[in-house]
Amino acid sequence: MTYEVNVDRIGVFLCHCGLNIAASVDVDRVVEQISKYPGVVHAQHYIYNCSDPGQNQVRNAIRQKKLNGIIMANCSPTLHQGTFRRLAASEGLNPFHCEIANVREQCSWPHGKDRKTATLKAIAIIKATIEKVRRNLALVPPRLSVTRRALIIGGGIAGMQAALDIADAGYEVILVEREGRLGGQATKISGTFLTLEWSPCAISANIARVMSHPKIKVYTSSELDELGGYIGNFIVKIRRKEERGTRNSELGTAAETATSVTSVASVASAAGSAEIVEENVGAVIVAAGYGLYSKDLVPEYASDPDVLDGMQFEQMLSPDGPTGGMPRRQSDGRVPKDIVFVKCVGSRDPERGVPYCSKVCCMYTAKQALYFKRKVPQGKVYVFYMDIRATGKGYEEFVQRATEEAQITYIRGRVSKIFREGGKLMVWGTDTLTGKAIEIPADMVVLATAIVPSAGTKELARKLNILTDAAGFISEAHIKLRPVETLTAGVYLAGTTQGPKDIPETTMQAGGAAAKVISLFTREALERDPAIACVDEEVCAGCGYCERVCTYKAPTVDPIRKVCHVNEALCEGCGACAVACPSGAMQLKNMDNRQIFEMIDVMAGAY
Repeated sequence: MTYEVNVDRIGVFLCHCGLNIAASVDVDRVVEQISKYPGVVHAQHYIYNCSDPGQNQVRNAIRQKKLNGIIMANCSPTLHQGTFRRLAASEGLNPFHCEIANVREQCSWPHGKDRKTATLKAIAIIKATIEKVRRNLALVPPRLSVTRRALIIGGGIAGMQAALDIADAGYEVILVEREGRLGGQATKISGTFLTLEWSPCAISANIARVMSHPKIKVYTSSELDELGGYIGNFIVKIRRKEERGTRNSELGTAAETATSVTSVASVASAAGSAEIVEENVGAVIVAAGYGLYSKDLVPEYASDPDVLDGMQFEQMLSPDGPTGGMPRRQSDGRVPKDIVFVKCVGSRDPERGVPYCSKVCCMYTAKQALYFKRKVPQGKVYVFYMDIRATGKGYEEFVQRATEEAQITYIRGRVSKIFREGGKLMVWGTDTLTGKAIEIPADMVVLATAIVPSAGTKELARKLNILTDAAGFISEAHIKLRPVETLTAGVYLAGTTQGPKDIPETTMQAGGAAAKVISLFTREALERDPAIACVDEEVCAGCGYCERVCTYKAPTVDPIRKVCHVNEALCEGCGACAVACPSGAMQLKNMDNRQIFEMIDVMAGAY
């Protein structure tokens, strides 16, 4: 890689970040030392460089000192690299001649009680960043075309909401649902808490809108088979399990749908014949839903027909459920008089269950208890709980209302054993507030089991080339700054596929993911970050190590020329290929070996 070394008038702008940096870093000394460093023609510090006055100071310095490179010494690049690179571009600088020196997360915070070390380290970090920027290439982002059609995986609340938002904005949507119907788990719910609205009524309205929308094509009884391509230009293969499970809302029949797709090929599968449908899309939203922790994994709670999980009881309470909305024991058909709810079954139990809170159990338990008392006014309700976590708007008030109306007896403690004794279920537990053991003879027990990822989530993530967390839910790119994005550009998240959520939060996140897709589709072309891998073909031996380690499948070895080529649209600039390359032919633009060694030399000599 060759350089045109023309970044020779560098400005350094150190931010106080209020007291986040200035409290532990001697900003005056840093500026004094940096101003003497070769190539630096301007250095200053200011309380908030990201503020309008701070940015105006940077603009003025660029103009007055004719800067052709700037170092912003402040917080993580994740927060404000885009802000300052846009500022640089607006002043005629190449944005890749602006670099961030992270002197907050990597310096002032870890050395908050050692002012001397924090100051010396800040100076070293800034000097190393100067050595990097003086050798940066003036990169130009590649531009990609956009297919203005979205794929949504999952036809539950999140998937349908995202589909409607995108379609209402005028863009085509492909909605894939593995079940034979839309609605997801919400169709099994008797009603929603707060409003107590019968859930199927609310869900059916959205289902009808989706099925009749001229911009939405629905594939039920179908799954994602393969995803290829890149943001703006994905090639999707959908496995249709059965012919009648597919409906094109534009054309109205399965037969017409079969002729409308790009290509259809018959394939053999373990379950029998299936069809692969190929579609081109520009973005993907994953809304694959959730499952429930199996109550069979809790052996101390008897495997008994009258020990139900929350979803089984929900369906029993539904007017169109198996018992017509009246709770009845499955063992003998009798209406239960005494019912015990056990919360946090499998949740908040890192040893045998899952370590996280399932978030909605407190609310739906209160709702179910309220419904039960309305159906069986003379019944008694007991709830074993660890904590009551009712954190949404109006949630605490709803729990209080349900408690008073249903006359619920809340017992803070865990249930140690449930077993049958004659016609009753004996519930043994401990009241942790009084320290007393409790025994309750019950007609029915309802277990609020943990929410877990839906079946097949990890395999789906593998096909989409995205990550899952320790629990198996799909991971977001950044929990605060990019909560609906994944690390694969163009793939977004919505709903409980990311973690436990209630219906309002699910709907809001679906709208957020849809907004990201709509924003993507409104652009004439996409600009990709050009700080990606590149190959020196004269050095490349075609060994294929880079090809094997790349998660994003960006590098490929030409079998004839025996050299590697990097697909700029797929590369995310992670650097794994550069590390694996034994010859050094593969390097990252603006983070190549020479730059790294120069930075190491500066840091090594700093102390």
